[in-house]
Amino acid sequence: MADTATSAPAGLPEHPSPRAAGCPFDPPPALRSLQTDRPVSRVQIWDGSRPWLITRHEDVRTLLNDPRVSADATRDGYPHRSAAMQGSDPASQTFLTMDDPEHARLRRMVTAPFAIKKIEALRPSIQKIVDDLVDTLLAGPKPVDLVEAFALPVPSLVICELLGVPYEKHDFFQRNTRIIVRRTSTPEEVAAANAALIDYMDDLLADKLARPADDLLSVLATERVATGELTRREAARLGNLLLAAGHETTANMIALGTLALLRNPGQLALLRETEDPEVVAGAVEELLRYLNITHSGRRRVALEDIEAGGETIRAGEGIIFANDVANRDPAAFPGPDRLDLTRNARRHVAFGYGVHQCLGQPLARVELQVVYGTLYRRIPTLATAIPFDEIEFKHDGIVYGVYKLPVTW
Repeated sequence: MADTATSAPAGLPEHPSPRAAGCPFDPPPALRSLQTDRPVSRVQIWDGSRPWLITRHEDVRTLLNDPRVSADATRDGYPHRSAAMQGSDPASQTFLTMDDPEHARLRRMVTAPFAIKKIEALRPSIQKIVDDLVDTLLAGPKPVDLVEAFALPVPSLVICELLGVPYEKHDFFQRNTRIIVRRTSTPEEVAAANAALIDYMDDLLADKLARPADDLLSVLATERVATGELTRREAARLGNLLLAAGHETTANMIALGTLALLRNPGQLALLRETEDPEVVAGAVEELLRYLNITHSGRRRVALEDIEAGGETIRAGEGIIFANDVANRDPAAFPGPDRLDLTRNARRHVAFGYGVHQCLGQPLARVELQVVYGTLYRRIPTLATAIPFDEIEFKHDGIVYGVYKLPVTW
């Protein structure tokens, strides 16, 4: 049964909780206290409900892989991130918030283009995109906002090419995606942004049906919609998910990772001075572990009673997996609050774990490897152009990052 206000002690910590002043890269102190004292514990979220928060690395991996834990956002007890998400039309669900077999059926339709070998084949074109943008930076005025001039264009150009979306529409889809991932957006704002994006994707699929090209939307149109396996609207929702997830997360990781490296010059030097692809790949994993831009946690609901961390999570009770503090668990990563690009961080849970782990992680990894392996070597004197305490962080977003990052060289 779902949790009620009387099923947990009073005075519960609120989730999400604030980060410490001056420590924007670190998880909130309240999460660290819970991880130490009560690693499986109740928290209170925006609607007054009291889901369980899982904070230890091993518990997160174990429970995310447990078939008794459901990702279905339509189930009673599911801990929605906001009123807008709670009020969304169940028909607009994507495979992110579905269970098997429907989750697996839809996910399989778009898995092939994200296979590691196919993504690796894109590395030269991703390198060209990054080099061209760096050329533009170097030829243009400074200071410049690295978010608008580089961090957003890199993944946007890549995902547009992969999907077959015209890049000239980037202002439209970036603006609407920002509304969707902002926790403070109203249900009406999110519904309007979603509708605009899906309407656009629906029209684009109609064009692909008439004039297919060598892109993922054309494959969806000709192999799934034309055969009746998906309606055009279902395919539009699927394409919209890939478009939004394919640029928003990586863009924030590029900008926030750059800022973290600039604040850790010794680590930046290690990355700037190497041409070893294994060193760069390891640095990407450590930055993913250290920063955790998906900082609002992964949301689930229990299908059966589950024993975890000395507590009993009852069937119908919500669960939040705090991947940010799980990736700072000293039991998994010694000295977890230290950014160490030489660390083996591959067991991080930045991309989730289990059957719902991020489909696009091979693409994100290659994009970040190319960016982190190129930007600081080509602009070795890169520096922030404003004081650190004037940089505005996305505390109100489902995806964490910075709104702007003025840089110079």
